[in-house]
Amino acid sequence: MPFPSRFKHCPSCGTAVEHRIPADDNRERAVCPACAAIHYQNPLNVVGTLPVWEADGRVLLCRRAIEPRHGLWTLPAGFMELGETTAEGALRETLEEAGADIEMGRLYTVLNVVRVGQVHLFYRARLRSQVFNPGPESLEARLFAEADIPWDEIAFKTTRETLRCFFEDRRRGEGFGLHDIDIA
Repeated sequence: MPFPSRFKHCPSCGTAVEHRIPADDNRERAVCPACAAIHYQNPLNVVGTLPVWEADGRVLLCRRAIEPRHGLWTLPAGFMELGETTAEGALRETLEEAGADIEMGRLYTVLNVVRVGQVHLFYRARLRSQVFNPGPESLEARLFAEADIPWDEIAFKTTRETLRCFFEDRRRGEGFGLHDIDIA
């Protein structure tokens, strides 16, 4: 699926770019006719956690204080920053959005959201306490049992799919493997 180029001018020299397929490539790129720099557009990574209170299996959700999807529930997650690993970003986002003290687990879901040029990566995490301090991007942070999750108020398909995988894996009792999911 082609995406509109975010490049109008070369970030290196300022010349207006040409949109064409460079030699030895197979996709249209923003190419600078002056300095020959080729500028690539790549997916953005969204990283987060699926925090679980293991004593009773409840999961932590945050109610969004920002758009998009203000007031709806999501797992703590956000855009990965330069200079951090996916796990570091997921931990940072969990602290920023929920103020939750967690022990990071393994990568759990990789969700390809091609239509918006994003890849969402969620790690399982064990909550160390039930004390939360939501940051400015969250109205509240709360633990939910599966039966109490407000499914009609979940902000994103990636959150819904990660929760679905978790509860299905838990019911099967065969462990928590990695899930790779394409989101339409």
